[in-house]
Amino acid sequence: MTGRGRVAADSLLTVLAPAIWGSTYLVTTEFLPPDRPFLAAMVRALPAGLLLLLFTRSLPSGVWWWRSLVLGTLNIGAFLYLLFVAAYLLPGGIAALVMSVQPVIVLLLGALLLRQAVRPAHLLACLLGAAGVGLLVVGPEAALDPVGVLAGLAAAVSMGTGIVLTKRWGRPAGVGLLGFTGWQLTAGGLVLLPATLVLEGLPASVTAVNLAGFAYLGLIGALLSYALWFRGLERLPALAVSFLSFASPLTATVLGFLVLDETLTPVQGIGALAAVGAVLLVQFTAHRPRPAAEPDGAPGSGARGTGGSGAPTARRPGAPEVAAR
Repeated sequence: MTGRGRVAADSLLTVLAPAIWGSTYLVTTEFLPPDRPFLAAMVRALPAGLLLLLFTRSLPSGVWWWRSLVLGTLNIGAFLYLLFVAAYLLPGGIAALVMSVQPVIVLLLGALLLRQAVRPAHLLACLLGAAGVGLLVVGPEAALDPVGVLAGLAAAVSMGTGIVLTKRWGRPAGVGLLGFTGWQLTAGGLVLLPATLVLEGLPASVTAVNLAGFAYLGLIGALLSYALWFRGLERLPALAVSFLSFASPLTATVLGFLVLDETLTPVQGIGALAAVGAVLLVQFTAHRPRPAAEPDGAPGSGARGTGGSGAPTARRPGAPEVAAR
């Protein structure tokens, strides 16, 4: 398989994660107990994380205890809680639109922490993607709850920061992808557990429909999707992965059309094409080959993971490539 073919295959696998996350809004409103964002987030993360820890028998060591806590909070705990707040308070497509600012956050943080060049095509793709998703999901009947909007924006900041730090720190040598995913899911779930018990408590009763919703979000929406997401982060530039998140509002809108009988207007069709075009634009510009003579560790050369000080370290056997390509 050629280099561009591998990029396409990695992108197709990675985009499954935000596509699955796009179903969260439908599952939240139709399957879960009402008004319990802490419970929904905790049940989605913690059981899946514990299953992965049991399967891989892998625990963090050294600096990876606090790094796993930071990444687990940003990528899992805080993000999922804020996502469920937005899902409860906003229509699914609107919530996804609010979070579509995530690539802008990744663009700015990537320039600061990963030394990635900001190209005009990236800025154009940010504007095109946000405008496209806006046309797709915003209608005259949309009523925006300010708390839901703030939660969606905060979720985008949380995940965007987590993406860049995951790319910067990479994955420790000798630790498999499932183990690494399990660390973060468990850490995020443990952060949510006290808040769930103290602030919400457990529901008096749980129906079979609720159990089905929790099982789907835990096994498919967390265990499978996050494994695919972190795999993609190791193989693709952070900004390109972030733009794949536009699949989430697309999925939310399509599910609304198929399941809830929501109709798509011609303007929404144009928006969908614009959002897809933004993703393709970033994917095309993010994988231009670098000059072979560029030294290892130079900005944009595929430098290896840093040890937290910003200085590149030599790649150890089995360690992933984690810096911007």
